[in-house]
Amino acid sequence: IVWAYATAQVSQPCLFDKVAEEVACRDLRSFDPQALSNIVWAFAKAKISEPRLFDKVAEEVIQYRDLRSFEPQTLSNIVWAYATTQVSQPRLFDKVRRLFDKVSSKVIEYRDLRSFD
Repeated sequence: IVWAYATAQVSQPCLFDKVAEEVACRDLRSFDPQALSNIVWAFAKAKISEPRLFDKVAEEVIQYRDLRSFEPQTLSNIVWAYATTQVSQPRLFDKVRRLFDKVSSKVIEYRDLRSFD
């Protein structure tokens, strides 16, 4: 629901406060990657920085998630949200960077193999 309000650019601070409170208290393992992304994206789009919520989502992603299960756009939206709200999460950014390093090295290997055709 916060995604819809943020997309429509409708200000509802009480709603965002309640969602932040609820998310901060929940076990996020039942949230799929898209839901995690939508939540932090919505807060960033609405220009609302909720450190407890952002810390909770970051911890979930860092501790329990295999980033290979995230769509590239989902990861991009998560990183964008943290950068936009200026919520510092170096471990999250490092985990994303390590995945990018692995993926980019595979792309380079593939490109190098194709040059032998």
